[in-house]
Amino acid sequence: MLNFLCKRLIYAVILVIFISFFTFTLMKITGDPLADLKLNPSISQEKINAETKRLGLDKPVHLQYLSWLINLGKGDLGLSQNNQRVIDVIKPALLNTLLLNIVALFFTWLIAVLFGVLTAVFKDSWLDSFINLVNSILMSSPSFLIAIFMLIIALYSGCLPIGGLTSSNFDELNIVEKFFDIAKHLILPVVILVLLGFTSVQKQMQANLLDVLNASYIRTAKAKGLSYPVIIIKHALRNAINPLITMFGFEFAGLFAGSGIIEMIISYPGLGHLTLEAARKLDVNLVLANLLLGSMMLVLGNLLADLLLYKLDPRSK
Repeated sequence: MLNFLCKRLIYAVILVIFISFFTFTLMKITGDPLADLKLNPSISQEKINAETKRLGLDKPVHLQYLSWLINLGKGDLGLSQNNQRVIDVIKPALLNTLLLNIVALFFTWLIAVLFGVLTAVFKDSWLDSFINLVNSILMSSPSFLIAIFMLIIALYSGCLPIGGLTSSNFDELNIVEKFFDIAKHLILPVVILVLLGFTSVQKQMQANLLDVLNASYIRTAKAKGLSYPVIIIKHALRNAINPLITMFGFEFAGLFAGSGIIEMIISYPGLGHLTLEAARKLDVNLVLANLLLGSMMLVLGNLLADLLLYKLDPRSK
C-alpha cells in the first residue's frame, strides 16, 4: 500500500508540473496580461512599467515559471492582477464549487445506480425503454443546451431561484432558514449536473449487473432456492458495482471540470466564472491556481477510486 501511494504521489507531482508549465508558457506567448491597462489612455507608462515589474513580466518566461514553482512549494500561490492574494480570491469560489460537486455527485450516483439495477432486473420492460429514451435525449444534447433548457423552466415557473448561492436577505435569516435558502439555490445546478452525469453511470451499472446475473454462481444460487432480492443484493450487486469504482475518479474530476460551464450559464459563484474571467484577463497566477486544483482533483479522484477498489475487491490486492 505504501509503495502504491508513493507512486501515485510522484505521478501527481509530475502531472501538476507538466500542466502548469504548459499553461504558463501558452498564456505568456498568446497574449499580454496588461493589455487592458495599455489600452486605457488614462494609465501612464510609468504605471504600466511598475505593474510589469510587480508581476515579474520583465523576466524571461522560464524564470517567471521557476519563481512561481518555488513560491508554490512555500504554499504561496502569488498575487492576482488586482494585487490580492490568489488563495484569498479562490477560497470562497472553491468552497462553493466543492459544495455543488459533492451534492451533485452523491445524487448522481444514488439515482443512476438505482435505475441501473432496476433496468437490469426488469430488462426490456417499459421502465427500461423509458430510461433508454431519456438516455438518448441526454446523450444527444450538449451540456450547455440542457443547462439553458433547465434555466428557462426555472425562469418561467418561478419556483427556483436563478443565480447565486444565497438570497439578498441571507444575513438576516436564522441558521435553519440559511440552510434551506442554500439548499433551494442548489437545486437547479444540482439537477443539471445529475442529468449530465446520469447516463454513463446508469448504463455501466446496468451492463455490469446483466453480466453478473448470467454468471454460473448466480444460477447456482437460484438452484439453491435463494430469493431473487437476496441474490441481487447479497451476491450480484457487490460484484457488479466493483467495476464502477474505477469510473469514480474520472466522474469526480469530470464533474468538477464540467460544473464550470454550468456555473457560468446560471451565474453560480464558483470556480467556473472566476476561471473564465481570469483567463480573459490573462491573470496567470489565478488561472494556474485553478488548473492546479483541477489536476489535484483528478489525481485525488483516481487515488480514491483505487483505494476503494483495493478495499472492496480482494482480487486487486
